[in-house]
Amino acid sequence: MIFGRSERRKAPVEPVTLKILVAGGFGVGKTTLVGAVSEIRPLRTEELLTEAGRPVDDIAGVERKSTTTVAMDFGRITLRDDLVLYLFGTPGQDRFWFLWDELSTGALGAVVLADTRRLEDCFAAVDYFEKRSIPFIVGVNCFDGADRYPADAVRQALDLDEDVPVVLCDARDKESVKEVLISVVGHAANAAEHKQPAGT
Repeated sequence: MIFGRSERRKAPVEPVTLKILVAGGFGVGKTTLVGAVSEIRPLRTEELLTEAGRPVDDIAGVERKSTTTVAMDFGRITLRDDLVLYLFGTPGQDRFWFLWDELSTGALGAVVLADTRRLEDCFAAVDYFEKRSIPFIVGVNCFDGADRYPADAVRQALDLDEDVPVVLCDARDKESVKEVLISVVGHAANAAEHKQPAGT
């Protein structure tokens, strides 16, 4: 009877699943970001912009935008065998902000996507996460033709705490978006570590 060397099989790893929000102003690229990186076909709840919505939907600076998210975007990405992120893109217009409380339940952290041409549009998202102590980073979506500013200039303009990461990105590019997501996971982990009482 011949005994061969038995191969040790690793037990399958049950991945940790984390919920990340993608927030920001109207037309800043949230749907694009989720779609660029999702390994599943992303769920989108977009509707056509209509004349009826013109008085409430400010499309200044995004005149070519023809649709808007009315509930959420949803996607999923596996960063490692043991780490899966569920991405929830929030609607950008004021009239849909009542959905944010529901979407933010159980979130590890958030990405506030910013457009330097309309930086004031992300103030509300920054304020929302600061008030609820949800760790967030700012991802500056570098649109074609938009002026580029260093991260520190954006931090100063948004009056962010020094520990809030500001990352320049392209919401259309998968690798660029992955860097943003890695940044928010790391920032949220650091925030959780500092919250723990000494000796735990």
